[in-house]
Amino acid sequence: MKSILIKDTTREEREQIVQQALWGDCGIDCEFCSGCDNRGGGTIESIYQPYIDGEKEISEINAEYRSPFVHG
Repeated sequence: MKSILIKDTTREEREQIVQQALWGDCGIDCEFCSGCDNRGGGTIESIYQPYIDGEKEISEINAEYRSPFVHG
């Protein structure tokens, strides 16, 4: 399996990684989905844009997104 770290991917690869991962996760085409927005996280584009732009790793974004929902 190829690394998905920013240092190992191009912007185009990161865009594809995000789209493939999200399709596989919920099974819905993100184009017209507001599921993440309904959970208070914003649109998919805004949530994962820092990864696509090479600013934050997916793991960092996921941890930030989950933090309000994790107690203890």
